[in-house]
Amino acid sequence: MSNIDYIQRIKDAGIVGAGGAGFPTHVKLKATAETVIINGAECEPLLKVDQQLMEFYPEKVIAGLKIAMIQTKATKGAIGLKVKYKKAIEKLEVLLQDEPSIELHVVGDFYPAGDEQQLVYEITKKVVPVMGLPLDVGCVVINVATAIHIAENKPVTERIITVAGEVKNPQTFFAPIGTKFSELIKECDGPTDIENYSIIVGGPMMGHVEEDWDAPVTKLTGGIIILPKRHTLIDKKTRKTTTDIKLTKAICCQCSYCTEMCPRYIIGKGTEPHKVMRGLANEDSSALGVISSVVSCCDCGLCSLYACPMDLDPGKLTNMVKQSLLKKGVKTEKIVPFETDVLRENKKVPTKRLIARLELTDYNVAAPLNEIPFTTNEVKILLKQHIGVVATPLLNVGSPVSKGTLLASCKDKLGACIHSSINGRITKITENYIEIKA
Repeated sequence: MSNIDYIQRIKDAGIVGAGGAGFPTHVKLKATAETVIINGAECEPLLKVDQQLMEFYPEKVIAGLKIAMIQTKATKGAIGLKVKYKKAIEKLEVLLQDEPSIELHVVGDFYPAGDEQQLVYEITKKVVPVMGLPLDVGCVVINVATAIHIAENKPVTERIITVAGEVKNPQTFFAPIGTKFSELIKECDGPTDIENYSIIVGGPMMGHVEEDWDAPVTKLTGGIIILPKRHTLIDKKTRKTTTDIKLTKAICCQCSYCTEMCPRYIIGKGTEPHKVMRGLANEDSSALGVISSVVSCCDCGLCSLYACPMDLDPGKLTNMVKQSLLKKGVKTEKIVPFETDVLRENKKVPTKRLIARLELTDYNVAAPLNEIPFTTNEVKILLKQHIGVVATPLLNVGSPVSKGTLLASCKDKLGACIHSSINGRITKITENYIEIKA
């Protein structure tokens, strides 16, 4: 088994981090680590993907973990998941009875338990340094769906996705990559008067508002949440940055709740969004704090959507400053500036309380997994569904394709292969996507 070229196999399959970042898995696993962690602590409210994958396909999750351990020469494996995922825990415990090198690590139901650096700390008690990676503390972290893709050894042509919110029949689907959002929403008996509703792609905390109801599913699409346009979450996410800055100047009282409740600040990384707010409010860059207080932000949104009592958006503004610094090539020493807060356990935000604060309690219902793959007659497959360069098309308009046919490649550059998700014929190729009709 160890003689198999797993890196090439994973690269050929076009596997990327399914947790949302989209980092090519063949690159991530080309490393040596002590521990490989499966991140099953799905923390975005309303999403039901990882918990059901672990419940329905625990054997594949473990098989993918074992391959990742072989490839990275890791001696330990861990599966981190929430205590409320009882069915998944029961099945995994049975399967892991004779696997001494793999442990099941159950964490509380808090946000953001699924932040990989929080999970690394929960399992190892080690803090990833500022501007560092889990590998800096001997860990490689992969998503549940990524582990399953590794085990299946076939091209990534589907994405498992939860459709929730203002729909009559919330579900979790296996959707062909390139499927229109509108088709999945219709299948869930969603609204037809779309002018009164908005879509959040991803989770309610870190997801973005999408105006195009026919936008395509990608390898990174974990959720589609439909909410009324008047919902407070839509208002906050669509508010202009210029407005956020004006509000910061007018009403930020420097209470520092955004910092005190920041998950990265609490584990000792020195993230201080209140100083970013202070700097922007006073138009004084020296008031922003040290570089590490900005670049260590993970964009979880907790400061903006939970901590701030003034309805400001320190998360968006901190990330804006962070991206500006990174584009300028700013770097900082890989350190952990402070000790982990002794009150960390008390500062964890319960998911149930967060859902209530977001005014999403009525939508926090089951979205059962439909194991029958969703079918569609037309897909628009983006050429960039990953970190790295845009994939280059390998075929021409009119070419017949089957499910799994290689459509585009990044060759030896950072990126991932793109495959057809249905049987059909290529009808259009642009610089951004390939369109296929059955």
